[in-house]
Amino acid sequence: MPGARGEATIQAGEREVHILFTNRALAQVEAQLGRSIIALAQGLADGTCGITEAVHLLGAGMEAARRDAGTGGGHIGLTDAYAVLDEVGYGPVVLAVSEAIAAVLAHGTGEGPEPKNP
Repeated sequence: MPGARGEATIQAGEREVHILFTNRALAQVEAQLGRSIIALAQGLADGTCGITEAVHLLGAGMEAARRDAGTGGGHIGLTDAYAVLDEVGYGPVVLAVSEAIAAVLAHGTGEGPEPKNP
């Protein structure tokens, strides 16, 4: 049985950008931004989080997906996340990130979206 994980995909031109969140990936973003994931998720929903938070979350999700895929490649950082944001826009990024976070937070509660199995 898989652990708490939330996945989403963003269509960026001809390529798919995969996002994966686990508790570890979310904890790393909390440490970077100095805010709880609950506050960040609420901020994405009510508009009190901005581009900085969205990009940090997107970058962390992209990097976790890269590591999980085991396909190698270089570390995905904020520059990569900004490139995706510039290409697709704020709305699609927030929607995908929020969906993936919700799956992690709902794990084990019997509520919310079930984690996707690759």
